[in-house]
Amino acid sequence: MWSLIVAIVIGFVAGLIARAIHPGEDKAGFFVTAALGIAGSLLATYGGRFLGLYPEGSSAGFIASIIGAIIILFIYNLIAKKS
Repeated sequence: MWSLIVAIVIGFVAGLIARAIHPGEDKAGFFVTAALGIAGSLLATYGGRFLGLYPEGSSAGFIASIIGAIIILFIYNLIAKKS
């Protein structure tokens, strides 16, 4: 449970940093960016566990969370441009 809370908090900050790093114009607001960052952090955490990079019960690191948030933000922008 604690690792999930840590992943959410790290993801919130990672989403803000990912938005600053990600090139292009973002039309996503603050809350959408934070949610995408949290999703990226959870992606990095559970994806890393699935690949064997992290032991069970640990969360992804800060850099991995930022990378996950950038990936989610990139996918979000591709979907948002089509609609």
